[in-house]
Amino acid sequence: MIEVLDSGLGNCGSVKRMIEHVGGTARIIRRADEILKSEKIVIPGVGHFDHGMNSLREHGLIEALKQRIVVENRTVLGICLGMQMLCERSEEGKAEGLSFVRGTVQKFRFPEEVKLKIPHMGWNVVNPVKGSRLFSDSEDELRFYFVHSYHVVPSNSGILSSYTDYGMDFCSSFESGNIFGVQFHPEKSHRFGMELMRRFLQV
Repeated sequence: MIEVLDSGLGNCGSVKRMIEHVGGTARIIRRADEILKSEKIVIPGVGHFDHGMNSLREHGLIEALKQRIVVENRTVLGICLGMQMLCERSEEGKAEGLSFVRGTVQKFRFPEEVKLKIPHMGWNVVNPVKGSRLFSDSEDELRFYFVHSYHVVPSNSGILSSYTDYGMDFCSSFESGNIFGVQFHPEKSHRFGMELMRRFLQV
């Protein structure tokens, strides 16, 4: 069973349906006591970093997440804003992140001659790092759907599990023990997202 955390940050239904489509079982949870009984948690999210962290705090979920994921070592997958909130802080706001991984969230900055729009929106290639548990070793090009203006910069580059080129190479996913994060939206990424979710079921 995979628990999809609904703290008012969006996309929970789509994530749940994709997990079920690839053969998993999933339910949407909203309370701290449900987190404390969970085996695997997905934290979806879209929007502003401070709003996301404040929502977790207002729902009384932060301590439960720390207990279950950090102390009891249960598996978590953060998606988009959910990935960013697993880090220490963001340039987007002033709230402290969950700090499950060391790293910051920084805004895309390009020289004037680089004519790229922010947010980074649409399909782009994800380049896995060898040994990643969320990606196969296939040589096929992997394309995922992105919508974001900020990107994660891990303090330890060794946790980076894929990178994507958007004016620069940025971390599009990380893996640190039981903690996984993806900047893209697997639930919007068709067969590529389905394969990633299948692999998440197995970790």
